[in-house]
Amino acid sequence: MCYQSQQQSGSKRPSNSTPPPTQLNKIKYSGGPQLVKKERRQSSSRFSLTKNRELQKLPALKDAPPIEREDLFVQKLRQCCVLFDFISDPLSDLKYKEVKRAGLNEMVEYITHNSEVVTECIYPEAVIMFSVNVFRTLPPSSNPTGAEFDPEEDEPTLEAAWPHLQVLPVYNLMPTHILGHLTSGNHMIGWGQVSQWVHLEFIYETEHHNGIAELLEILGSIINGFALPLKEEHKMFLIRVLLPLHKVKSLSVYHPQLAYCVVQFLEKDSSLTEPVIMGLLKFWPKTHSPKEVMFLNELEEILDVIEPSEFVKVQEPLFRQLAKCVSSPHFQVAERALYYWNNEYIMSLISDNAAKILPIMFPALYKNSKSHWNKTIHGLIYNALKLFMEMNQKLFDDCTQQYKAEKQKEKYKLKEREEVWHRIEELARQNPQVQQTQGRETLHTEPCRCD
Repeated sequence: MCYQSQQQSGSKRPSNSTPPPTQLNKIKYSGGPQLVKKERRQSSSRFSLTKNRELQKLPALKDAPPIEREDLFVQKLRQCCVLFDFISDPLSDLKYKEVKRAGLNEMVEYITHNSEVVTECIYPEAVIMFSVNVFRTLPPSSNPTGAEFDPEEDEPTLEAAWPHLQVLPVYNLMPTHILGHLTSGNHMIGWGQVSQWVHLEFIYETEHHNGIAELLEILGSIINGFALPLKEEHKMFLIRVLLPLHKVKSLSVYHPQLAYCVVQFLEKDSSLTEPVIMGLLKFWPKTHSPKEVMFLNELEEILDVIEPSEFVKVQEPLFRQLAKCVSSPHFQVAERALYYWNNEYIMSLISDNAAKILPIMFPALYKNSKSHWNKTIHGLIYNALKLFMEMNQKLFDDCTQQYKAEKQKEKYKLKEREEVWHRIEELARQNPQVQQTQGRETLHTEPCRCD
C-alpha cells in the first residue's frame, strides 16, 4: 500500500516509508566473563522423512497436452510432498532431490508465465504440499535467554532443506485480489488476537518468540496504511502492546521494527505523542546502558516528527531524563544524549523553549564539563553549553549565577551539618552515663591476672 506523506511543520525530518528490515546485529558488551565458543554445528528444523523417496521424473508441463496439464500439475505437487534428509546424510537421494527441486522450479515458472492455470483442484493440493514442507518443529534456540544474534561472533542457524523451501510457489498460487486483501491494513491480522498473544504471552510470560521482529515488520506496513482518524482499538494497541514491548530484556532483537511502528503512529496522530513519550520514560532502563542507548535512538526519531505544541507538554520530564543521561558514567549513554544538540530540528525546539529547558540541563552540563572522566564527553558538553550561550546570553548567565549560588548553599549546609554533628559528639562525651559506660568497658577489657 502506498504511503501517504503528511505535512510536517518546521524542518522536521521525514521518517522512512518502509519498515526497517529485521536486524541481525547487537550492541557489544565489554567486560564480564569470556564464554568458550562451542564447536560449529548446523542447526535445522525437525521433521519426519518420507519412507518412499524414489521419485520418477514426470513430463514437462509445457510439453503435455492442455487437457492433461491439470492432472500433471497435481502429480508434481504430490511429488513435492516427499521430504528428504538434508541433515544426517545430505548426500543421500541426490537424484531424487534434484527431481523435486526441478519440479518446484518448473511449477513456479509455469504459474508465472501462464494465466488462469491454478484451478480449484490445484488449490487444496498446493496447500497440502506447502504445509508438509514448511510446517515443522523449529530447532532449540541457540540463545535461550533471548540474546540477539551477532553475525561476526555467532554461527548462523541454517535451514538444511533451504534448496527446496526457497522455491515453494506460495504467493504465485494466490490470485491478485487475495494478495491485495491480505496486504490491506484492515484484514491482514486480527488486532484482538495479536494484542492478546503478544501482550500476555511474550511480554508477561515467556519473553521469547522466534518471530517478534518479523511480526513487527509486517505491522509497520499495516500501521502505515491506517485510515484517519485512527480507531480507538489501534490507539489501545499502541499503548498496551507496543509500549510495554520496550521493557522486555531482548529488546535489541526487534527494536528497529518497534521504533518504526511507534513513529508511524505518531505521524498518523500527533496527539499520541505525550502518552508515548511518558510511556518511554516509565520503562526507561536504570542499569542497562546498551538498552538506554536504544531508547535515546528511538526518542530522537520521535522528536524528529513531534509537533511543537506536543513538545511543550513533555519537555520538562523529557529533559530531566536527558540530564540524567548526560550525567551517566557510561560514556556511550552520555555521548548519545549529547548528540541531540547536533539535530537542527531538536535545537529549534530547544531554542523556542530555552527558558524551561536550560535551567533543567545546565547543572548536569556544567558539572560534567569538569568531572566526567571521558574527554570526548567534555568536548560535546562544551559544544552544548556554547549553543545555549549563543541562544540566550542573559539566561545562560542567570543559570550560571544560580548554579554557583546553589553550590555555595550546599557547601554552607554541609559545613553546618558537620558542625551540628561535632556538637552532638561533644555533648555525648560530656554525658556522665557515657563516661560510666566507657569505664566499665575499660574494666572488661583489662587482662586477667593469675596468682
